[in-house]
Parts: sequence; C-alpha cells; structure tokens
Amino acid sequence: MNTDIEQSIHEASEAISNADAILIGAGAGMGVDSGLPDFRGKEGFWRAYPVFKKLGYSFEEMANPAWFEHDPQLAWGFYGHRLNLYRATEPHMGYTMLKNWGEQKSGGVFVFTSNVDGQFQKAGFPDSNVYECHGSIHHLQCSGPCCNAIWSSMDANLDVDETTLMASSALPRCPTCWKLARPNILMFGDWHWNSDRASEQQNQYSAWLEKLSRKSLVVIEFGAGKSVPTVRHHCESTVRALQGTLIRINPRESEGPPGTISLPMGALETLEQIQNNLSL
Repeated sequence: MNTDIEQSIHEASEAISNADAILIGAGAGMGVDSGLPDFRGKEGFWRAYPVFKKLGYSFEEMANPAWFEHDPQLAWGFYGHRLNLYRATEPHMGYTMLKNWGEQKSGGVFVFTSNVDGQFQKAGFPDSNVYECHGSIHHLQCSGPCCNAIWSSMDANLDVDETTLMASSALPRCPTCWKLARPNILMFGDWHWNSDRASEQQNQYSAWLEKLSRKSLVVIEFGAGKSVPTVRHHCESTVRALQGTLIRINPRESEGPPGTISLPMGALETLEQIQNNLSL
C-alpha cells in the first residue's frame, strides 16, 4: 500500500471514529465483492449477460418497462435472473462492519442507495434505515398500473433459461387485475413507476437528517460512478448542507470536491483496512 493511500486510510478512520452519525451512499460497486456483476459500460453488462451482446442490447435498453408489454418472457428473463441472483448472494463482510459502526453512533446510520438488490436489508440493516431511491427488485407492482399497490416478490419464482435469458415459468401477475406484474424499480423511460414505497423511505430519511443539525456526519460512499451519478451527487450535496466529511471509495472514480477523502480501492478491501485502524 502506498503512502498516500495509507494516509487516506488513517484520515478516513479518524473521521469515522469522531463522527456522531454515518450516512452510507452505495452505488453498484458496493456489491462487486459479494460476487454481483458490474454493469459499468456495455462491456461490463455484456460480460454478465453475453446473450444481450449477441442481441446488441445495452443495460439501458434492457432496463426499460416497454419489454413487459412487447416481450414479457424476455423482460422477466432479465429481471427474474437478477432476482434469483440477489436472493442467492450473501452480502460481503463489509456490510456487517458498517452496521456495527453505525450502531455505536449516537446519531445512528442510514443508507442511501441506487441499488435495487436488497443486500443491506439482507445484511441486517432495518428497512426503516434504508432509502432505495430507484426502488427494489424484491417488490412488485402492476405493469398497467391498475392501482397503487406494491407487494413483496417473495412468492415470485422465476425459472430462466440461461442460454436465451427467457423466462420459462409462469410470470407474476397483479392480484387485483391479473395483468402482468413488474418489479417496483425505476427503469429508463419509465412513466409508470410507483414511487410510494420509495417516497415513504425518503420521508424517514429526511426525518433522520433533520436530527443531525448539531451532530457531526461522515458520509461513506461506495462504487458510485459518474455514468449514473445519483448517489455521487447526493452524497456531495449532503456533505455541503451538513458540513460533513465525504469518504469516496471507488477503484476508478474516487476523486471529489476539496476535502474529500479519496480511496481508489474496492469496498471490502477498504473497509477491512479502516477496521484495522478504527478506535471505536
């Protein structure tokens, strides 16, 4: 480890040790150390899904609600495969480290994430302390939609042909109108996403932030790139508003505004290094 990174690890450890509250900002890079695919760029997406390379479809093209109308087997093949993958994946130990650090803070911990994989809840974070700004694959809504109902995808069991990425089992249906169901996820070109669940999480998050007016905040951001900068921008604006400290952990895009503690490393490796330097 070079001297600059060692110094940044030390600064990050000090900031976390001295903070009253922790905000975790998580992009797609957070789950890579758990074995989840990195969809960064077309090549990253096509490595995870070579079928779509043959078809010539990018992630942005596949993550579009129009598929549920035009080719529901393919739509649910794509999302069903991801749902099965996230269900089978165990969160890496970094999630537990973050949870433990947050539990020792008087102001607690909250998660702001664009990930739809539910890994933070799986690692033991209470749902009341997670804001999934793009929704969750573990919840469904009507593709119509016929109503504002949002329900668990727990009973959705999708068989997916790995060679074609087509769903080969019965597709989830809306219990009200029996129209095709879809994940409660904000997709590209999506005018029918039901944001009610995310809005409730946002209200809980806003209430948490309001309690931090006299507390010191550290924001730890993971794997949030520039291509979809939702988490990146939010962490920067929150740090400015509350005069907190930003720790940006990203192997490729770790730079940030003045005062950012920049760590060009993966999530788990960085957390292990910080854990060894913490004085909690």
